Amino acid sequence: MARLDIDTLVKRYGDFYAVRDVSLSVADGEFLVLLGPSGCGKTTTLRMVAGFIEPTSGHVRLAGGDVTLLPPWKRNTGMVFQSYALFPHLTVAQNVAFGLEMRKLPKADIDRRVDEALALVRLGGFGARLPRQLSGGQQQRVALARALAIRPDVLLLDEPLSNLDAKLRQEVRVEIRELQRQLGLTTVMVTHDQEEALTMADRLVVMNEGTVHQVGTQRDLYERPADRFVAGFVGRTTFLAGTVEGGRFRTEGGLSLAIAEGAPGKAALSLRPERLEIGAGPLGLDNDLPGTVEFVSYLGAQIDIHVRLSPADRLVAQIANRGGVAPEVGQTVHVGWRAPAGQVFKE
Repeated sequence: MARLDIDTLVKRYGDFYAVRDVSLSVADGEFLVLLGPSGCGKTTTLRMVAGFIEPTSGHVRLAGGDVTLLPPWKRNTGMVFQSYALFPHLTVAQNVAFGLEMRKLPKADIDRRVDEALALVRLGGFGARLPRQLSGGQQQRVALARALAIRPDVLLLDEPLSNLDAKLRQEVRVEIRELQRQLGLTTVMVTHDQEEALTMADRLVVMNEGTVHQVGTQRDLYERPADRFVAGFVGRTTFLAGTVEGGRFRTEGGLSLAIAEGAPGKAALSLRPERLEIGAGPLGLDNDLPGTVEFVSYLGAQIDIHVRLSPADRLVAQIANRGGVAPEVGQTVHVGWRAPAGQVFKE
């Protein structure tokens, strides 16, 4: 059963469409992530669900009820903002209690729920502190506790980890995911961080220019992208420009490549770095091309090898770092891949 239904939501500012005909359903207990570049409409969509932005048209339904015209405080949603939005003059406990007080719960119930929420985010004993006495990660947990204290039908997360450093961000995203699973909370999160989205989501929604390009699992989006934008945004890929002629792909640099499928005409060939093989000599694959190493990027667990195949064509191959000798700049190598590894997108 869907806990949240978004039906053909539109948000228009004059002639500009921030969101155009977005429809989504989020199941009870599901963790859905809206992923896309800055300005793609994902935060506007989330804020329309929360009630902070009024849709131009469309409907939002929570737990079966239409809440499209209700103000935020009459929707049972918990929101965690990018900036945390904690009241600096209130203690941690007072910040967490704020939403409960607005709902006019008895003081004993408020105190109990505050203690429960702080315990969930491992901040028991921090109730008397002020936000400025906490680290960024602790402030983020207070904001999460405040959202959880009201026992929301849906938890909404707006880039909640963007203000944390890289190491802390990795730790906190695991904590949020584990807590969401523990509580069975229906959750919608907005992010532009691919790794964050791939780590946390049950399903992902890729958005661009106010529209949904594809909805699916991590494997769906990575292995079977719906279009060139999704292929380029989810994971890493190299695009070769060219045309499909006679069942083969001819690059702008004049290379003739074997492909599994592709409609005739102008197109782009997408090749994932980890699907390419690289060696000192011929590899015996469907596509096997000599090239010159132009750049080597050492990334710890893997090494990226940038290879020039023609004046107009360059690929990036990724190899595992097993302690051996990597190709060097200026070296001639062979790059190869099987035909199904390449995905053709019409231009």
